[in-house]
Amino acid sequence: VQLVESGGGSVQAGRSLSLSCAASGYTYNTNCMGWFRQASGKEREGVAAIYTIGGGTVYADSVKGRFTISQDSAKNTVYLQMNSLKPQNTAMYYCATNKRPGAGALSVAGYNAWGQGTQVTVS
Repeated sequence: VQLVESGGGSVQAGRSLSLSCAASGYTYNTNCMGWFRQASGKEREGVAAIYTIGGGTVYADSVKGRFTISQDSAKNTVYLQMNSLKPQNTAMYYCATNKRPGAGALSVAGYNAWGQGTQVTVS
């Protein structure tokens, strides 16, 4: 399994960024894809997840209404559109897959395949 994130960068508060995660090396449409973030000195936390079959989504309360997760199954790619960014959204953002059956969609421990991450800095 290979996951490659892109799209991070530095933006001012209130602006938007779109992250992408390209997946390869496994059957994409059999699992859940999640976006997670880890700020400096803090634990990794779940941000949003999408079930690749059916497209059902889950969001952390802190990003509901501002972030949108979506997918392009033909490209094996998941996106995270982040609007109205805040300084507290500054973190390394990771995508993950291979969720363990029964694990919560935003559970860090529930996933065992991770990308390298892309940095998002909001000032």
